[in-house]
Amino acid sequence: MAHPRFRAAAVQAAPAFLDLDAGIDSAIALIEEAAANGAQLIGFPETFLPGYPWFIWLDAPAWGLQFFPRYHDNSLAYGSPQAERLAAAARENEITVVMGLSERQAGSLYIAQWIIGPDGETIAQRRKLKPTHVERTVFGEGDGSDLSVYDTPLGRLGGLCCWEHLQPLSKYAMYAQNEQVHVAAWPSFSLYVGAAHALGPEVNTSASRIYAVEGGCFVIAPCATVSEEMVELLCTDDTKRALLQPGGGHARIFGPDGSLLHEPLPPDAEGLVYADLDLGMISLAKAAADPAGHYARPDVTRLLLNKTPGDRVVPFSAPGVEIEGELPTGPTRIPAEA
Repeated sequence: MAHPRFRAAAVQAAPAFLDLDAGIDSAIALIEEAAANGAQLIGFPETFLPGYPWFIWLDAPAWGLQFFPRYHDNSLAYGSPQAERLAAAARENEITVVMGLSERQAGSLYIAQWIIGPDGETIAQRRKLKPTHVERTVFGEGDGSDLSVYDTPLGRLGGLCCWEHLQPLSKYAMYAQNEQVHVAAWPSFSLYVGAAHALGPEVNTSASRIYAVEGGCFVIAPCATVSEEMVELLCTDDTKRALLQPGGGHARIFGPDGSLLHEPLPPDAEGLVYADLDLGMISLAKAAADPAGHYARPDVTRLLLNKTPGDRVVPFSAPGVEIEGELPTGPTRIPAEA
């Protein structure tokens, strides 16, 4: 039996903050660099386009609203010219791209991951199921269809964002779908340094590593950095400068046994980390423990998973009555695999 073997890349870089076009330029350059170095998969940090909205953590919501119109307008809408450029880059470089983005759908934003195949076609458009803490002042929620794993030539591929990796039931839903390659998107670990251990690199890189061991899968964990320019824009006093610091990049790639597969970059460095993946290693890892398989006790605990898409409006008419025009039904959702 032949198992996929390929090189994967994880991004550790600062976003072009609040500048979608510049962010697309940066993303394409990283895609080209990864492909030139033999990578067939590249994972981007959470909301790499147009950057993570750190302003929501630095002051009152009213203060942060000054950045919101620009953040909204520079978030990515599917089907836009910027989105077409990104898809074309995946196609031209024959690489699978998992892009972390702020998705703009009409008047709402969602923390999202866009999985683009090496032919430039969409594999999945998923949303973070539950934005974390103050993220809920900016972003809406996903639905059960976002907890899905997809067949690709590189294996069964899925993704989650940031503290979705602290949701045991969401993780189990992914493990149970025989996920083999997982992209764990993180924003940066440079917020509240020394004051909130749970937001730091030790806890969150450990969350990626535990996901690899529990799921018996490879985990590509891209992680952004905070640039000096972002600090200058957002940190308008000494208190804010203490709350958000430059750097914070901790991109990692873990094997299904939890091993780190590369040398890390320094936290303030930008670039790509690479690892060569052999999916044949998964069976060896799962021989010891497969939590959604032979190591499960479904007679004691089981998970209910509702994958119904959360459409906001469902067109309806009485028998014999035609509906004039079209009602908005929300974004087009890629069907989830069973």
